[in-house]
Amino acid sequence: MGLRVLAVDDEAPALDDLVHLLRADPRIGEIDTARDGAAALRKLDRALAEGRPVAAVFLDIRMPGLDGTVLGRVLAQFARAPQIVYVTAYEEHAVDAFEIKAADYILKPVRPERLAVAIRRVTEAVGEDEAAPEPSEPEPMPVELGGVTRFVTPAEVLYVEAQGDYARLHTPGGSHLVRIPLAALSERWSGAGFVRVHRSHLVALSAITELRLDSGRCTVVVGGAELPVARRHVRELRDLLVRRARRSP
Repeated sequence: MGLRVLAVDDEAPALDDLVHLLRADPRIGEIDTARDGAAALRKLDRALAEGRPVAAVFLDIRMPGLDGTVLGRVLAQFARAPQIVYVTAYEEHAVDAFEIKAADYILKPVRPERLAVAIRRVTEAVGEDEAAPEPSEPEPMPVELGGVTRFVTPAEVLYVEAQGDYARLHTPGGSHLVRIPLAALSERWSGAGFVRVHRSHLVALSAITELRLDSGRCTVVVGGAELPVARRHVRELRDLLVRRARRSP
């Protein structure tokens, strides 16, 4: 069945793009839409009356009338409150999102791998009874070593480096070249704890030991290597690292 969700955005192109990305995820079932906060409330009330409550609301913030932060506070008071995922172009409302215990906070433009992380968080919060099964663990990558084929699992990989149509997997024991573009591998391993930090690098979040900011330049240290972080990935990476730190004992 999948999750029943509501997508809310006053801008039609942004709403269409979000719905398209949601439909591509197997954990998502029925998708309803609204163009403003008032319409969203009406649809949520109707869903409750029908006994088919919405599991999650993917919600823009700056909308005319009832904006996303106010609507989020209203939804948080529901007896069966839906999970809230903010999808916005503005980062300054993140504090408000955490105050109402939003499941996630995504900055536009929305990338498929980032949305997949948000859907995973929603799925975990809703529980297995109401959600579709999680996608299976990514399969190991076959690599050739002296005429012998070995299989490298995602858990062994510290980071991946793009090399044309190939990708080099860096592990504690060495590196392995596999014939797959980095973009394709990034999508395949999006649910295995990997994050794209640069057009040339995919990094295991758990392998990051340092985040360095120096004169506007951001880098991460992974397995002793210092890798650049593209400016457009800095905010997302910092958010993921903060969330990971909060979950750690």
